[in-house]
Amino acid sequence: MQYYLAIDIGASGGRHILASKESGKIILEEVYRFENSMDNYKGKLSWDIERLFKEIKTGMKKCAELGKIPISVGIDTWGVDFVLIGKEGQKLENPTAYRDDRTKGMDEEVYKYISEVELYKRTGIQKQIFNTIYQLMALKVQQPELLRKTEKLLMIPDYLHFLLTGVMATEYTNATTTQLVSPTTKDWDWHLIEKLGYPNKVFAKILQAGTVLGNLTSEMESEIGYSCEVVLPATHDTGSAVMAVPTNEENTIYISSGTWSLMGTELIEANCSDKSRLHNFTNEGGYNFRFRYLKNIMGLWMIQSVKKEIGLNLDFAEICALASISEVESIVDCNDTRFLAPQSMTKEVQQACRQTKQQIPQGIAEVAAVIYNSLARCYKEAIKEIEDATGKIFHSIHIVGGGSNAEYLNRLTAKETGRTVYAGPTEATAIGNICSQMIANNELKDLTEARNYVYESFPIKIFKNEPEKE
Repeated sequence: MQYYLAIDIGASGGRHILASKESGKIILEEVYRFENSMDNYKGKLSWDIERLFKEIKTGMKKCAELGKIPISVGIDTWGVDFVLIGKEGQKLENPTAYRDDRTKGMDEEVYKYISEVELYKRTGIQKQIFNTIYQLMALKVQQPELLRKTEKLLMIPDYLHFLLTGVMATEYTNATTTQLVSPTTKDWDWHLIEKLGYPNKVFAKILQAGTVLGNLTSEMESEIGYSCEVVLPATHDTGSAVMAVPTNEENTIYISSGTWSLMGTELIEANCSDKSRLHNFTNEGGYNFRFRYLKNIMGLWMIQSVKKEIGLNLDFAEICALASISEVESIVDCNDTRFLAPQSMTKEVQQACRQTKQQIPQGIAEVAAVIYNSLARCYKEAIKEIEDATGKIFHSIHIVGGGSNAEYLNRLTAKETGRTVYAGPTEATAIGNICSQMIANNELKDLTEARNYVYESFPIKIFKNEPEKE
């Protein structure tokens, strides 16, 4: 039997998931799980990348202990953040996290070189103040000496793959989150990079998801206890999650639901129209150079935050259940930047309700209810915008990722949007990661066959917009 190892790392934790194909189904086995968090490093929010890599190696060793050695491994993470590499191939400092405030005002610095309108026409990427383009401008303005020392810039999963293989490259789906890639050439927008004054030399060659990057270095092989190939998945976690949407129907809306809610559809060509820009949609790269035409909605980060603050003794299912019987009807704008990294999410939600003269939620049940209701309302508005921008009509929504377990939110989404909701699979990101590896090894033919396997392999729950009983 052939095993494949997906290492899926998010902002709050990571896991190693082994997969095999048996009797027409993909079988998953979680072998290791670890925590992740932003640290305060020299006054900035940052990622402890060395600790993350140590956890990666620990999980890979677990496979050998189980006697299930993978033929390949691939790592996916979040986007936009990066590691700076010096002349000797060394990390220059811990990577700064996207929630750090160093990019405040950096949009205006970028717009001194190129207007916001022209930037969207060139890249098709949604404006988020934490995008790599603004992080690099912060470096150029605030730490020019650090940028001068930099020989290569690698996105987080690219750096981790480099530590495993010794090969420096940038995977396409994650590269597009920089807002520095052309949707036409599928390569770095060199003219834009030069216009902004960023050094060309730091950008590594872009490779497509599914590329065999190489084998483990001899040092890694010796330390981990076996050799295997490293295959680039769609290294942006949403790119992998979208691969696992269990349908091949066109005109499908998906929501990759986790820390963020990424809601959109797949396009063959990017939509860089002004209407699309005004709706604040992005054209991030997908598998096989497709485009993930989506909107970033704040997502379950808000629930995760209030759980830490006032619901530590509850699990997410219990919070969902409590919210479902709450009668509070207040709504907040989940896309408001006030919810990006507040000192207290609970107080921020309450303050937003107070400022709009709505009922102020008290306790975990009411605060969670406000968040869930607000997310469903955001989904409703986003579908209208997608239909307006694309001229298409969408009748169903596929929710994948950890948030697909939030049954109350799924019911609210069906009710608010008037669409049938299909929820699952939960482990969409890891599954998409695995699918890239299986296609690279010719165990799956292509994306169409992969999605058919996903549908047959994992439970999908259906939520219909049914009228309330009197």
